[in-house]
Amino acid sequence: MSKILILVENDYEDLELQYPKYRMLEEGMEVLVAGPQAKETYKGKKGYPCIADISFDQVAVDSMAALIIPGGYAPDKLRIVPKVLQIVQEFHKKGKIIAFICHGGWVPISAGVLKGVTCTSYIAIKDDLVNAGAQWVDKAVVQDRHFISSRHPNDLPQFCPAILQQLLAKK
Repeated sequence: MSKILILVENDYEDLELQYPKYRMLEEGMEVLVAGPQAKETYKGKKGYPCIADISFDQVAVDSMAALIIPGGYAPDKLRIVPKVLQIVQEFHKKGKIIAFICHGGWVPISAGVLKGVTCTSYIAIKDDLVNAGAQWVDKAVVQDRHFISSRHPNDLPQFCPAILQQLLAKK
């Protein structure tokens, strides 16, 4: 069974966390949500609560198969947390799946792992991605090596299958 890590902080985009979480669970994956504090409740932009299973300090990257970074306003908070950036860098060094959607791209930008990566995002952070050395394209889902990216909640029906397909290919 693959373990999936999802990052949470207040003001996450509700659908971009909950939809992938339940799709991964539906496929038999173990999903762990990591936040600043374990067992704390974080609220989405629309108020939907999410309880962190573990804290960022408890993340064991070696035991994880994929990282999912939802959008919303949460990535702007996550990108300044050194432990979060370290987690993203470890996933990258090990070639493990890093999936981000919407504003979630801010986190790998700040981790310094997107140079030369083709990806997409919400249009508002296109310049940020390009300035970080990424090649931005306007598509529902983009896969480049171990990176999977999408633009917004309407792309979730393409985003989640891309993650699952890559997980199956790595087995």
